[in-house]
Amino acid sequence: MKNRVTELFNIEYPIIMGGMAWAGTAKLAAAVSNAGGLGMIGSGAMRAEQLRDAIAQIKKLTDRPYGVNIMLASPYVEELLRVVIEEKVPVVSFGAGNPSKYIPTLKDHGIKVIVVVASDSLAKLVERAGADAVVAEGMESGGHIGEVTTMVLVNKVARSVRIPVIAAGGIADGRGMAAAFALGAEAVQMGTRFLATVESEVHENYKRKILNASIRDTVVTGAKLGHAARVLKTPFARQVVELEVRSPEEAEMILVGSLRKAVIDGDIDSGSFMAGQAVGLIDDVPTVKELIEKIMREFFETVQKLCREVNT
Repeated sequence: MKNRVTELFNIEYPIIMGGMAWAGTAKLAAAVSNAGGLGMIGSGAMRAEQLRDAIAQIKKLTDRPYGVNIMLASPYVEELLRVVIEEKVPVVSFGAGNPSKYIPTLKDHGIKVIVVVASDSLAKLVERAGADAVVAEGMESGGHIGEVTTMVLVNKVARSVRIPVIAAGGIADGRGMAAAFALGAEAVQMGTRFLATVESEVHENYKRKILNASIRDTVVTGAKLGHAARVLKTPFARQVVELEVRSPEEAEMILVGSLRKAVIDGDIDSGSFMAGQAVGLIDDVPTVKELIEKIMREFFETVQKLCREVNT
């Protein structure tokens, strides 16, 4: 398949891996890239040398394009940016803020830039700053979220910018991809769906929780603390929501390190299992290659079915 996104990033399919802290490892990102998508190392929990090690690892695992996601809330943004420039990373994606001041430098070094946005206003700002594409990420997504649904946000952002729009939030199969394209997207970004794959290195408890979850089994924590995040419903998540009202300081305290506890330790009691509402669409653990091939097959079947129905 060829479109502006596949041409821009030199990939086979317009499928991008979300940049997930702790879970977005070089192994998983390489698997996505090798399967024809764009793998993304999640640097959210990394310092410079940890990122450099991850980049060295992915270079051994794939010769295809890949990217690094940088969260602007990280205190190490500047040192992480130095690493991606020195290591000649092909693509950088930004989340959790406005990276406009960093975009020109990256572009000067030949690095493609993607920005995750939760509003049309930010999409227009980063387009003017030189971003190559934006991810319109709806509130159905896992992890840190905005306030607008994917259906409305993708539609609005696609009307507002000329650069390619990548849809994210609630997408886990070819049907969701076809719906995103109908709204004006030219690619999809998925995080939760890639967690439940053979190459994903999250703890087996994490994968089991995803497989057992329904579309109603997520909750938003941290909304009253200023950093809303969608996670799987657990006693720990309920405790966080309750503490946000009674004792915000205590809520902040128990959240520290909770994502690592989920991803690395599989800690059911004190881990924050970030996941989007698409968990209810996931019922298997395929290889990344099998998953991407299935999604593309479903995508084309769905589009063809719609065309037949429209023409009857």
